[in-house]
Formats: sequence, C-alpha cells, structure tokens
Amino acid sequence: MSSSIEVDGRHRTYTVVGEHEGPAGRPLVLVFHGSRQTGRVFRRFTGGAFDALAGTAVVAYLDGYRGNWNDARRESSFPARTEGVDDVAFTRAVVRELAASHGVDPGRVHAVGYSNGGQMVLRLLHETPGLLAGAVVVGATLPAPGSLLLPSPAPAPVPLPVLVVHGTGDRVVPYGGGPVPGWVRLLFKVGGANLSAAQTAEHLARRNGITRPPRSRRLAAPAHPARTRAGRRTRPWVEQTDHVETGRPPVRLLTVHGGGHTVPGPGRPPFVLGRTTRDVSVAEVAAELFDLTPRE
Repeated sequence: MSSSIEVDGRHRTYTVVGEHEGPAGRPLVLVFHGSRQTGRVFRRFTGGAFDALAGTAVVAYLDGYRGNWNDARRESSFPARTEGVDDVAFTRAVVRELAASHGVDPGRVHAVGYSNGGQMVLRLLHETPGLLAGAVVVGATLPAPGSLLLPSPAPAPVPLPVLVVHGTGDRVVPYGGGPVPGWVRLLFKVGGANLSAAQTAEHLARRNGITRPPRSRRLAAPAHPARTRAGRRTRPWVEQTDHVETGRPPVRLLTVHGGGHTVPGPGRPPFVLGRTTRDVSVAEVAAELFDLTPRE
C-alpha cells in the first residue's frame, strides 16, 4: 500500500506491507534504501526478503528525497543534504501515522538501512536516542570523527541491539574504512572518510556499554574460503562477530568474506556491485535478533 505525507513542506512517500487489522502493539520495521533507489526498487533488489517480516510486523519502505537520505556525513552533496531535507522528521511522522493506522507499538520500531540508507540509520542512532528499538546497517560504516555530523551537545546514547553487515569486497564503501574512493565521490556525491566495519561495530558496542572483547565464528562455510583458485573464484563465506555482555543489548557484525556492496539473502543485485551470499539472509537474522513477534 502506497502512502504519502507532508513533512516540512515536502510531499514524501512510503510503501506499507502488512494489514491494517492485526494484533495491537505489533513491531514496525522501517526500511531505508540505498542511493539512487526507491523503496520499490529496494524491494526488488533484495528479492522481497523483508516483506516476509510482515507476517509478525508492519514493514514500511520509505522513499528518500530524489533518491537519497540526508545522512550524517558532512561531505555529502546530493540534494537531500544541500537542501536540508528533514529526514528525521519524516521518520517520526511515518511512525506516528502507522501507530494510528496499523496499531504498531512506537516503542518497537526497528530500522534497516542499506548504503546511504545505512548511513541514515546511523544518524538516527546518534541523533534520536529512544526512537529505535533495534537497527540493521548494511553496506555502510560510521563516518570518521571529522566527517560525522552530530547535534551539539550530542544526546546521551540509549542502548539497543544492532546488526552490521558488510562485504570485504565492497568497492563502494570499503570494508576497511578510509577515504571515500574518488569514483564514488564523483558518482554518488559523497566524501570524507569512514571507519572500518569492525570499528563501527566496536563503536556501537561501546555505546551499549559493552566492554568485553568480541567473539567470532565462521557461519555456513563452503569447502574453501573465498579466493582465486585456478582462475575461478569460490563463493563468499560469512564470519559472525558478537559483542555481548550480560545485561547489555548485543551488537553483531556479519563479515561477508568476498562479498560486495550487496544485501545477503535472496536478492540478485547487478553484478557490478559484487557478489552476494545466500548462505544467510539479513531479514531472517534481523527477525531473530530483534524478536519480531507480536506481544500479548
């Protein structure tokens, strides 16, 4: 169901998957697409994987302004950033609308973001503590301190579970962090520098008050690690790193070794973005991590 709303003098749109009628207090999953996408494109990009969450939650695919979100990167120069689009207000407005129309619980709002959408979720985590009950960040890492825009003074963090997913072969947002590649600056109008995926997970774990070292294990491993062998590339494999501590919400990093700028799961993104693993599904991991089931 397509919906629209006026926010800050702009006509904004989003698509809702899930029935109006349902158990009171259902969770809400907000999905933020990547650069130059829409919610509809992202649904196709991911093979509709997140639609499956509508069995127990309401899922809303939000549409960015002219294909982008006004994220927290200082050097972003696409229209959503240069025109000061209030995507935080848009997010809050969608939550209010769906609380009224679908009976979702405003205290059980989860956000999933890919690429520029992942950067938007990172902004929400830092700027709107208490708005989200859980977050998924795919193909995005935290801007380096000099590139991160935060309100001053920055609000105190509210701990919540977070899933970070990133491919080591990501050429758009390098897994190891550092300066944004030149061709990415030109094509997507972003700049500055980013932390690595591991540093992003560590930062989020510290915000949750986790001080214990993380634990890592290999998931769904094929016979051999992803590498070139006799001119042929083997499939990606997934490493799970958990930041956990008793009484603290967990932070999980899924490292897709050999994976590209893609969303693990059933989707078939363009080959230019790199390889996608289907050994795990981000949607399924999120459902488990956030316990996306109705409450009595």
